[in-house]
Amino acid sequence: MRRAGIIAGSVVGGLALLYGLDLLISQGDVARGTTVAGVDVSGMSTDDAEQLLRSELEPRLAGPVELTAGEQTHTLDPAAVDLRVDWAGTVSEAADQPLNPFTRIASFFTTDEIGVVSEADQERFDAEVERVRAATDRAAAEGTVRFDGLTPVPEDPRPGQRLDVGAARAEILRHWPAEGGVALPVSTLDVRSTPESVRTALEEIATPAVSGPVTVRGENKDAVLSPETIAAALTFAARDDGSLEPRIDQEVVVGDVGPQLASTEQRGRDASFVFEGDSVRIEESAHGRGIDWKATLSGLPDVLRETGERAVTAKYAAQPASLTTEEAEQLGIEEVIGEFTTSGFAYDSGINIRTVAEEVDGAVVKPGDSFSLNGFTGPRGTEQGYVGAGVISNGVPGRAVGGGISQFATTLYNAYYFAGMTDVEHQEHSYYISRYPQGREATVFQNPDGSSVIDLKFTNDTETGVVIQTIWTESDITVKLWGTKHVEVESVTGEPFGYTSPSVEVQPIATCAPSSGSSGFSVTDTRIIRDAESGEELRREPRTVVYNPQPTIVCEEPEPEPEPEPQPESESSAPPEPGDGGDPGDTGNQDQDTQGTQGTQGTQQEDAGA
Repeated sequence: MRRAGIIAGSVVGGLALLYGLDLLISQGDVARGTTVAGVDVSGMSTDDAEQLLRSELEPRLAGPVELTAGEQTHTLDPAAVDLRVDWAGTVSEAADQPLNPFTRIASFFTTDEIGVVSEADQERFDAEVERVRAATDRAAAEGTVRFDGLTPVPEDPRPGQRLDVGAARAEILRHWPAEGGVALPVSTLDVRSTPESVRTALEEIATPAVSGPVTVRGENKDAVLSPETIAAALTFAARDDGSLEPRIDQEVVVGDVGPQLASTEQRGRDASFVFEGDSVRIEESAHGRGIDWKATLSGLPDVLRETGERAVTAKYAAQPASLTTEEAEQLGIEEVIGEFTTSGFAYDSGINIRTVAEEVDGAVVKPGDSFSLNGFTGPRGTEQGYVGAGVISNGVPGRAVGGGISQFATTLYNAYYFAGMTDVEHQEHSYYISRYPQGREATVFQNPDGSSVIDLKFTNDTETGVVIQTIWTESDITVKLWGTKHVEVESVTGEPFGYTSPSVEVQPIATCAPSSGSSGFSVTDTRIIRDAESGEELRREPRTVVYNPQPTIVCEEPEPEPEPEPQPESESSAPPEPGDGGDPGDTGNQDQDTQGTQGTQGTQQEDAGA
């Protein structure tokens, strides 16, 4: 036993001695079994290793580097990102001797590819990796069935992929000189559906679904759901088990079938407020009875699996008013809490002002709710009854459908200003319009699709409700806010300051509308809010508005083109170069540089309210 211990100790001691000798001998040399970008530098001195690496790798460094990321390939130009090898750093890392004895033993039989140490312009390099990521990443797409007319078309699932950006950066910096390019780490985003589940949905659901119409049986009347509507309304979603679940777009179906069954429903009526002089009364609500479309269409996916005659039965339910008489009575609509009138508008603007006033009249803003003019009216185009009228374009008057609405916006703004409502969003005109109060006016603007660009919005932060009343005549527009009076409001407008001179624009007579222009200036309006009962001042809200100068427009005939110089008869001459044909006053830019509060500028067209 003792002899065995002695032998074992001798073996361990011998191995330790060999380990120490190997470590001592290897100091200063490249670690055994080391390769750099495919170049074997194992056991070399650092000087010899650097020389070999330079001779082998430098010819590769000027060429493009092929990056592979999943199914995408990308070519990287090293010079474009200042990508370069740190030779000293690379050799120093290669000479870092491993201390683990098992690693040292393994190095006799294996190689270790360590790559190079690289440097690059960080900003440009990161931008290049981001380009690779943008081209590589894609969301997983579940399988589905779509319709080409009435023909169901299968679409197989496609897994997504995502580039590991951090690891990709490191991989490029380490291995870009290697032959064969660099494979970047990409993770796969799995899908649940399969090509088989797509075929099953096509055969068992999609194909029979459009094989014929479906009858919707209402009370004393039937409607027909056409195959075309079914194709437009039917979509599929992947379940957890990979199968496809049919889904019905209720809005599409109701758009087709609803009008056919409208006579079988009894429409409800919301409570409304009727204003008579200084008094208000409530017109009672009435509950309706109509089709519960969610319940009616819940069984439609199963019906669509069938062929031949198919039908679903409409299910009716009570439809309560959205504002009941009891709810209206609790809003506290008792008196006028804020009102304002503006006057003086053109005939066409008056049409638009009357149209928007009719839309807004009777709008209810419950406690804590907000009112958005653009959101409440939606699109204001010709289909809604609006006409072309004045707007501000390029700092001068122009025309657009819905022009003039800003006069209503200004009137509404002042009404809720004096009602003490919380101003959420409003913007003044870029230049001052004299029929409006300085520093207390507003413009609005929408894109052609009705999306909001410049809005007017307030919040009712009181414990009682607010109802908006509008009164239009051929010469003026009045807006009244009714509710319960909680505050008294005073407006204090300071003297204008910071005047700026108008520019002068010369335009051709044929298209010119002369204008004397006006100076720009700044003005501060302060809203002082006091408690209605005690008179105690609650807060002051100063607001400074910067108005741009309105340019002076001068109309002049353009100067004639100069006569060409006469040429001797013996010499040929080319015809004179034509003028550019440009209109001196036409910049081609239809956008208006608008000026908001506190001097904030934008580039929006705005409604002139003219």
